[in-house]
Amino acid sequence: MKPITRITGPAAALPLANVDTDQIIPARFMSRSRSEGYGDQCFHDLRFDENGGPALDFPLNALDMPPSVLVAGDNFGCGSSREAAVYALVDYGVEAVISTSFADIFRNNAGKNGLLTIPLPEAEVTALLAQLKEAPGTPAQVDLPAQTVTIGNHTLPFEIDERLKHRLLNGLDDLSATLQDEDRIAAFEARHFADAPWLRPAPRA
Repeated sequence: MKPITRITGPAAALPLANVDTDQIIPARFMSRSRSEGYGDQCFHDLRFDENGGPALDFPLNALDMPPSVLVAGDNFGCGSSREAAVYALVDYGVEAVISTSFADIFRNNAGKNGLLTIPLPEAEVTALLAQLKEAPGTPAQVDLPAQTVTIGNHTLPFEIDERLKHRLLNGLDDLSATLQDEDRIAAFEARHFADAPWLRPAPRA
């Protein structure tokens, strides 16, 4: 997983509440392997009209490139638990999502796959959405060490769990985060089997 320190790039508004995982990546595309990528299918049914052309009313289509920072409505990522919703956003080019709230499973999946979720108060999100409606693609910068996000003339602090922050700064997934404690795990295992040697697995023949 790629470490995150600072994210820079265009920001875009998706002023919709309750954007669910099926809107982020429709279920019919779930037969793809992870290696094939999901970026071109991200928000597919919102980005394209019934003829396959760009939907004129979808705000992300106003940009020349996918946004690095997405500002969305409340309860982003609700619906099913599909991890591919995070894959789709990351493959599309989104590195951070700002909202007033996120579905718990989506937020957990995001943290495990290098997508930064930033919860902000409603008034601040509303101000960012208004600015991006007027100027889609406004440059944004997210400073994870400082825990600030800057979009246009707005610089806002945000909160993040310290353990998650450490993992994102160092690019640690579940396995690599666990292996940081490999020495402690080995020491515990040695003590455990010393106290209960009958539990040690028998060697294979």
